[in-house]
Amino acid sequence: MNLKIEQLIKLYNLTPVLDHVDLELKDIQVLALIGASGSGKSTLLRLMAGLEQFDSGVITVNGHIVETSKDAAYRKKIGFVFQDHNLFPHLSITENIMLVLEKVHGRSREDVLPEVQELLTQFGLEEHADRNPHQISGGQAQRASIVRALAIRPELVLLDEPTSSLDPILTHEVLMSIKVLVEAKIDFVIVTHEIGFAREVADYIVFMDEGKIVEHGTKAMLEKPQTEKLKRFLEKVLSF
Repeated sequence: MNLKIEQLIKLYNLTPVLDHVDLELKDIQVLALIGASGSGKSTLLRLMAGLEQFDSGVITVNGHIVETSKDAAYRKKIGFVFQDHNLFPHLSITENIMLVLEKVHGRSREDVLPEVQELLTQFGLEEHADRNPHQISGGQAQRASIVRALAIRPELVLLDEPTSSLDPILTHEVLMSIKVLVEAKIDFVIVTHEIGFAREVADYIVFMDEGKIVEHGTKAMLEKPQTEKLKRFLEKVLSF
């Protein structure tokens, strides 16, 4: 993945949520965004996905300048995994995935069903394929959301705190599924509070605070933070 963000500003009710954000990365497979809640991580991810407008600045993903109002084709290349999976409650796991492929991407059921079934098996969901989201665990639903994102054959996957509402056992289950993306050499950006996981899988880490990028670099920065803000953040999240 190649990513360039220039002087990005996003306001909510005239309050800056992202404040002159600059970042340039080349040939990165896994990018982790870390920081306290409200620091702007999820907003940045949504802007990268083309899901929201921003007030000024430029976002370029793999050479494509992201423009929300004109980006239907770009959004079709992006797999997005939401915090609470966002599966349709009245549809089975299989139908949740098929709906996107058929209605958004115009692919035929006959062509894609074998691929979907293969992905469900890969992520340990084959036994739950015909169940609705409320009939499976939160971890299984989140894995189904990951499958839905992968089924479109994305150029890039964006994961917005995919374990935020899960208990430790289900969190481990989902993180192990995300490691499948690492092994499959799929480019992805993850917003996460799981610092140990970020340290293990990320090629590059960005620490945000109050809408700004405070520090960024390889995982070595978690061992020797250069800013007082990152040092204090790590002391708090790793204190227990």
